[in-house]
Amino acid sequence: MLKKSLNILLTVLSVAVYGQNFNPVLPQKKEIIENFMQLSRIKLFDTANYYYDKNSLDTAFICYSLLINTSQIASDIAQQKNVANAYNKIANIYYDMCDYHNAYSFYLKGLEICEKTDYEDLKSKFLNNIGNIYKIFKKYDIAKSYYTKALEITIDSSIMVGILNNMGAVEFDDGKKDNALYYYKESMKVSKIIESKVRPVLLSNIALFYHRTEQNDSAFHYYNLALNESENNKDLRSKALVLTNMSDFYLKQNMLDSAYYYVDLSKILAMENNFSFLLAENYRTLSRIEESKGNIKRAFEYYKSYTNLKDSVYGIEKYSEINQLQRLHDISKTNQLIEKLVIEKQVKERTIYYKNIIWYITLGVLFLVIIGLIVFYLQNRKINKAYKVLFEKNIELVELNNKTPEINRQKYKKSALSSDLQNEMVNKILNFMEDVTLVCDPEFSINKLAMMTGSNHGYISQVINTVFKKNFNSFLNSYRISEAQRIFSTPEFKLITIETVSNQVGFNSVNTFRNAFREVTGVTPSFYVKSMKNN
Repeated sequence: MLKKSLNILLTVLSVAVYGQNFNPVLPQKKEIIENFMQLSRIKLFDTANYYYDKNSLDTAFICYSLLINTSQIASDIAQQKNVANAYNKIANIYYDMCDYHNAYSFYLKGLEICEKTDYEDLKSKFLNNIGNIYKIFKKYDIAKSYYTKALEITIDSSIMVGILNNMGAVEFDDGKKDNALYYYKESMKVSKIIESKVRPVLLSNIALFYHRTEQNDSAFHYYNLALNESENNKDLRSKALVLTNMSDFYLKQNMLDSAYYYVDLSKILAMENNFSFLLAENYRTLSRIEESKGNIKRAFEYYKSYTNLKDSVYGIEKYSEINQLQRLHDISKTNQLIEKLVIEKQVKERTIYYKNIIWYITLGVLFLVIIGLIVFYLQNRKINKAYKVLFEKNIELVELNNKTPEINRQKYKKSALSSDLQNEMVNKILNFMEDVTLVCDPEFSINKLAMMTGSNHGYISQVINTVFKKNFNSFLNSYRISEAQRIFSTPEFKLITIETVSNQVGFNSVNTFRNAFREVTGVTPSFYVKSMKNN
């Protein structure tokens, strides 16, 4: 009897995780399940959480499924809570796979357990997650109602951060920008009090707000904060989302190389981790980039990939299934029906949608074929002109720095650090940093600088942050890049390469050098050298 039940469970789990073509009787998978079945409920739950946190989602899925299929004791509160959490985690796995039907179903099952008990914070999680699904399908009013319910009952600050952030996102998507900014700010206030995994997404949403309201400096600042936060938290989903948004940001600035760089990074993460909705957005961005470059055929191919993938992720049929589950759930609770979706309207909207896509693609292809070369020429001329202005400003800055070191030194003496000891430390730092041999040593570090100045790591870092408004790496890179600019201007540079220069000024990687050069000067080394030759 046990073997029969085990085989049935194995078949269900295998189909759910791997699809119908997966062989349900593989000895290794069977042995794994048999081992997990020997664990107590508590150990099974802990094991599931362990694999979930390690992103081993197939194993975590098996553990959670075993947990919810074990016999439950209604009076065992801890067990009931673990089962509810298991439903939430399984739903999250389906959500990340863009299987919103199953995600919705498991969220509802977990919500039913919470409603029979008093797990208010866990209940708020389910309400928030269900709201996220409605947001995906642009049912903003329904999404807001779930977020509002979740916000009313939660007392957990970390959950509150996520709900407020989602409220801001749905208000922004609904065109209510003032409301969106209010919720983002409220979420930020709470996130400063406690550590929250939602913080990278929150920062990204704030960046997106400033991005779409054309406040570019603020957008750039928050995108970088979001990217750093997602990397620190090892949050691949958030990182991929931030990279996608950054690509769109650079695309709107006509910085096509940067846009392609970030969208390519996001596409790799999306493909490796099955983030289908982000992959769809990446294909759309790639289509726009290729369109801007005048590569009409490639742009059209990317757009086809975008529309195909988008249909599979956001298909109207999936929303119909979810809405049907919601109606059944509400009937069992309140015996009231939610207003039925009008199928004819859905079909009509879908037909119009596809007709519009075909019309826009056809018109776009014809338009690009006729004037693509002209647009490409004008865009390149505009970009080159902007880069040329930036290059000339960089040359002026290099000359100014070479001629007025003492003026800069007096400038920093008037900083907020007023004591003689602090001013003395500033002078020591500047003296050592003017030594090109020392600064361009790949082994040069803040610890070495601290030792040479007779100070310590923490104090040196404080002085640099306060006086120069930079961290040590940015401070050091500014000197190295300045030396690289000097080398580029010498006749000897004709005999060496950019990679050689990067090594000479202390960079171990030419890619690191390129990134640092762009950060300091605003242009790439190759463009800088090319501009010098043209002058």
